[in-house]
Amino acid sequence: MTRKARIRAALVTATALVAAGTFAAGVAVAGPKADAKPAKAQVVSLFDDWNAALQTGDSEKVADLYASDAVLLPTVSNNVRTDRAEIVDYFDKFLQSKPVGKKVKTVVNVLDSNSAIDTGVYEFTLTDKATGEKSVVEARYTYTYEKIGGKWLIVNHHSSAMPEK
Repeated sequence: MTRKARIRAALVTATALVAAGTFAAGVAVAGPKADAKPAKAQVVSLFDDWNAALQTGDSEKVADLYASDAVLLPTVSNNVRTDRAEIVDYFDKFLQSKPVGKKVKTVVNVLDSNSAIDTGVYEFTLTDKATGEKSVVEARYTYTYEKIGGKWLIVNHHSSAMPEK
């Protein structure tokens, strides 16, 4: 299965899971079986790496965790980001609020040895640049990861504020 086909299958699967309101469905996608599937805990830890990159305040370090053709549907921007420059631009602005993320609920679906989906709810503590006042924003998220060149990268990241808040 090609990379684009796996990404498309992963996105369709993630969308179906969210739309159905269930995250417990088993998911299987045909793929290479030469490597062992990663443990769910390994996939969960990828968020910790991303959150640590946020803490550096360096948008380039955050963008390093995304594939070159990744898609970012960010929480606090209406623009779909489809290349590194656009992703860096988003994080240049977002990092000004010194975001600190924390997962509230997470469900991981390991699709095969080279792809996984982490979806759920997280919250961010943000600091107002002018006043120093902190606020918390709760949002839904989906990260689709693919192992590229031996490294797990984000190929699709969707985040949206909770609609009923």
